Amino acid sequence: MLPTPLPSDTATTALNNLYFPDSPTQDQLAVMDACLHNLYDVPRAKQIFERLRKSASGESLLDTRICNSLLAAYLEMAYTKEPNDKALWIEEAWLLYEAMEKGSENMHPTPQTYGIMLITWFRFNPDSETPVELALTQPPSKLLKKLLARGISPTDVFSDRVFTSSAEASQIIRMVSKAAVDMNMSQVVSELGQVETLGSHISDPLEDVPEVAPVTKLTDSSEEMVDENGNVIPSAAKVEVPFNLDNLRKHLAQVRLARRVLSEDVAARQKLLEESVYDVAVERLKHDAEVFEELGMGNPGLRRPDLQRWMWDWHQRLTSRLETEIAHIIVAERKQKRDKDGTHLGPFLTLVKPETLSLITILEIMRLNCSGGIIDGMKTARALLTVGRGVENEYKAQMCKRNNIAIPAQTRVHDRGFFTGLGYRDLHARRVTAAKYMEDSEEWTAEWTQLLRVRIGSILVDCLMDVATVQRTALDKRTGEDVTERQPAFYHAYEYVRGQKLGIIRLNPVVADRLAKDGLRETLHPRHLPMFVKPKPWLGPEDGGYLYNKTSAMRFKDCQEQLSYLNHASSLGNVELVYAGLDVLGSTPWKINRKIFDVVLKVWNSGERLCKIPPAVYDRPEPEKPENYETDAKMKHVYGLRLKSYAQDKANNHSDRCSINYKIEISRAFLGDTFYLPHNLDFRGRAYPIPPHLSHIGDDLSRGLLMFAEAKPLGERGLRWLKIHIANLIGFDKASFDERVDYVMKHLDDIYDSAEKPLEGRRWWAKADDPWQCLATCMELRAALESEDPHAFLSALPVHQDGTCNGLQHYAALGGDRQGAAQVNLAVTDRPSDVYTYVANMVDEIAQKEAAAGDEAAQLVLGKISRKVVKQTDRGDIPEEQCWDASSYLAKRVLFCIGDLFSGAKAIQTWLNLCAKLISKSIPEDRLSEATKPQHSRSVSKMLVNRIRKEQMSTVVWTTPLGLPIVQPYRKTQRKQIMTALQTVFISDPNAPAEVNGMKQASAFPPNFIHSLDATHMMLTALECRNGKLKPGLQTQGLTFASVHDSYWTHASDIDKMSEIIRDTFIALHSSDVLGKLYDEFRERYANHWVPLAAVRTPSMIRRLKAAGCRIVASKEEAAQLQAKGAGVGSLLDITESESSSISTAPAAEVAEVEADTKPPARKVGRPREGTQTPREDEDEDEEVGLHNPLADKFVKLSSLIPPVPKKGDFKVETIKQSQYFFS
Repeated sequence: MLPTPLPSDTATTALNNLYFPDSPTQDQLAVMDACLHNLYDVPRAKQIFERLRKSASGESLLDTRICNSLLAAYLEMAYTKEPNDKALWIEEAWLLYEAMEKGSENMHPTPQTYGIMLITWFRFNPDSETPVELALTQPPSKLLKKLLARGISPTDVFSDRVFTSSAEASQIIRMVSKAAVDMNMSQVVSELGQVETLGSHISDPLEDVPEVAPVTKLTDSSEEMVDENGNVIPSAAKVEVPFNLDNLRKHLAQVRLARRVLSEDVAARQKLLEESVYDVAVERLKHDAEVFEELGMGNPGLRRPDLQRWMWDWHQRLTSRLETEIAHIIVAERKQKRDKDGTHLGPFLTLVKPETLSLITILEIMRLNCSGGIIDGMKTARALLTVGRGVENEYKAQMCKRNNIAIPAQTRVHDRGFFTGLGYRDLHARRVTAAKYMEDSEEWTAEWTQLLRVRIGSILVDCLMDVATVQRTALDKRTGEDVTERQPAFYHAYEYVRGQKLGIIRLNPVVADRLAKDGLRETLHPRHLPMFVKPKPWLGPEDGGYLYNKTSAMRFKDCQEQLSYLNHASSLGNVELVYAGLDVLGSTPWKINRKIFDVVLKVWNSGERLCKIPPAVYDRPEPEKPENYETDAKMKHVYGLRLKSYAQDKANNHSDRCSINYKIEISRAFLGDTFYLPHNLDFRGRAYPIPPHLSHIGDDLSRGLLMFAEAKPLGERGLRWLKIHIANLIGFDKASFDERVDYVMKHLDDIYDSAEKPLEGRRWWAKADDPWQCLATCMELRAALESEDPHAFLSALPVHQDGTCNGLQHYAALGGDRQGAAQVNLAVTDRPSDVYTYVANMVDEIAQKEAAAGDEAAQLVLGKISRKVVKQTDRGDIPEEQCWDASSYLAKRVLFCIGDLFSGAKAIQTWLNLCAKLISKSIPEDRLSEATKPQHSRSVSKMLVNRIRKEQMSTVVWTTPLGLPIVQPYRKTQRKQIMTALQTVFISDPNAPAEVNGMKQASAFPPNFIHSLDATHMMLTALECRNGKLKPGLQTQGLTFASVHDSYWTHASDIDKMSEIIRDTFIALHSSDVLGKLYDEFRERYANHWVPLAAVRTPSMIRRLKAAGCRIVASKEEAAQLQAKGAGVGSLLDITESESSSISTAPAAEVAEVEADTKPPARKVGRPREGTQTPREDEDEDEEVGLHNPLADKFVKLSSLIPPVPKKGDFKVETIKQSQYFFS
């Protein structure tokens, strides 16, 4: 359990600084990192470091890796950049080393520390070529004693990345060996000898592939031999391989991680993909531009607008502009005596080359098109943040690449995981070992704050908008001639979105048009693409997935608290099974379904609308203007709504066209290749593929294009499941399995026609709910039936097992709800239940009665309530202007019927909601005295209130059965105003915690908790399918597994085995008293939290607490006091003397000084400035509590208020073992 974040307006503590650092401190760390990079400004980095050592906020964040970076910088300053001042820099290095040896500042020496200091001694000892005489210096013998005393191996020291010269490392090894001999340390001498031997031995990771002969050196002269004819035959010379650091590190990577290094074929391609993305993009743009230029010289007709030519032109202009701009910024900043507020950007703009900065800016802006609901554009704040983050990610990727780390990965066909052979034994110890190796191999880099990202992004985007232009040609209607002019490729504008005025960056219409037509390979970053090799195993919260591009194991927005909890749980080894589950999901091999790709490409190039592929030219007619438009105000309004809907649909058509263009381009690039999809989690624990454009979690088209890379024989059962799969995809999924098979056999002619003539035939497949997946399955079934032996046919098509309303399945299992269980196929039935049809019939009955009584909304939906309407948002043939009334009516009636049908689910949902509401109102015990301090009311003039609302910082935190901590991120957003060249933007600061948003915490907890359960079920199933070692004695299953939340995929032949595993893991999950453990966790986690009595005295809250079975233990005296004060909580009181009271009285507040000040702080009122983005927050229902309120100082213990778990019904979860339609 971690501490609750403190309000931003109170004094912080060392513990709070450790887990929740503030943005100014993070900015200082980032500046120090940038100044150390390439020795940009080491004196300034040293100054910041000394300042942070003395500050309370910075001291807790300074660790050994930062100190080692400074030591290495001091050494390089003395050796290369400022040799005339070498004595000064060497003295600073030894002083910092001494401080680390003392360990008083949370900084302790590591192997890297001793490596740096040994190099320092070697280069600057009295007998060296560049001697420095200092009393502080310590010879190798003393350093050796100290590192051995700390249990550090000399091997770890000499394999560290700080050694960059093999020759120098070899000499230092001999130097330390001599010191060990003098001190009679024979074991150390032996170990150092082994280090030299390892470093001098050539490994053979490819085994059967001949190696290039290594460069060797002669150790002694060879002896001559004479044959029988007197000819001299020289004997083989004795040679040795010179000591080489890369060899040593390669050996150690193999030994410590028990893995081979990546094989040279696909690994080399993946490395190239990630390592040189911007260089490759530049070369390709340059080549295309030259080709077009050459072709266009003789034929003006070929000089058409082309996205690649424009991007090459922008890149050249922007690179030149950035070189000039950055030089001016650096000169201007150096003229300033002091960087008071950390606004200097020069250090950060020099981390990455201008050429790369240019490409990052162009690619990110192009990729963001149509994001955030903005057609042909993007939100300005999002664009600036994304570009700034892109620069940060590229810098960190370069640091990772620079150190040439040996990446652990699976290379053999039968490898099923990073820890193959050992199952889940000692999982944490082995992962920590691997993570430590990776951490030691990388350089320290600091996290950037949102403010810094926006400021970097604003400079780059502003420069791009200045230089990027396009040539646009249009017809002059007056003269009939073509008019050509240069226009900006991007322009800034404002747009009202949901009532808020937002700054946006729009694309020139001709650029947007080309984006939907041209190839988009140059706009894709490797982090948006699949991988050629299995993803790097997850070793920590930010170490896994892609080899070089930094990726987080959990994606969350503006929640420093979630990151702190994840880091803490990871360090304790509590999330090992979650990491292992991500490794399993990421190691599933995929390939592109070539047959489907060919059909998709043909449809795309034809420009027609088919199966959610939008047409090249929007084909829906524009609404006709009514005749009475000018005279009928209502018809004028209706026509406006229809016209707006038409314009939105037309814009969406263009946006969808761009999205599908990405999918097709990526599919073309990966044709014929086996690839992998690295995964990470959202904050609830749900797993998602990291590549956003093409993955199995995407739409029907994406899923139809994908198939497993490994094929398995169908077998008799697999063939049956393939037929059932077609029935499910076509929409015939509510019949029994036998009926589905019969349905497919009756439509075998349609299936053959679809497979053989997908576009020229009857297009039966196009009528399916999921047409592209249906077409893929038709082709697979036809191929199997036409083969010599259908049962032996090798099938690679994924077949699905989907849950029935999976959230309601979890609710029914949690509550033992027999009625609900029967509706979602937990119970044993002959045919599947269809809860959507059942609810639709219930709603239809209600609508008929209310329509007969004259309800207009009921009359509007009468006869249109179908299963599809209940399951999805589908307006059917209801006019646009009547949609709101109809949808509001249906939503209320559907929720009412579901609540009536699933009474157990409703009770649990109410319990979860109430728990979250109480937690969000609570205050830690050590903050009660602060909570009762007086302050001026914001709403009532001259009224004094307490700080209770300011101190309500407790968010809902719980732990999943797999040990993953979940933190709800809903707080009242605090935004910072940033002035940029484009506009004033407001960004949220995740490092400035604000009080919780109680309404969102309460309303979001039930669905988030259920999502965390279905994520746990999926992870358990993935681990069991792949490894099968969660149960002792169970053999490895070896099933290929993929999932889309509650839809689980495997080969057709393995469906029966996976179905059994799905049921076993669900039973295991719900046999563990999930709600009881959650109740116990809440009582323990919030044991020292108190709820203001004034916050629970409202009639509605008292009714809810009473209905839930809550009670407040109080003595007779306390009960009498509360009654006298009119507390209104008498119905909740449990008056007893045998139990300790759950009521507390906070210390009285000193109000004299505040009351003397009759003028409360002025509130700024006025219209927002041009371009501002002022957020509107949902206000909590609590009112401010005045100091003179009789309950202002009364608090109730939260653990006593948490209601008991709802009583469980008599449904036994083990029943699903016999339910064939539980997942089907």
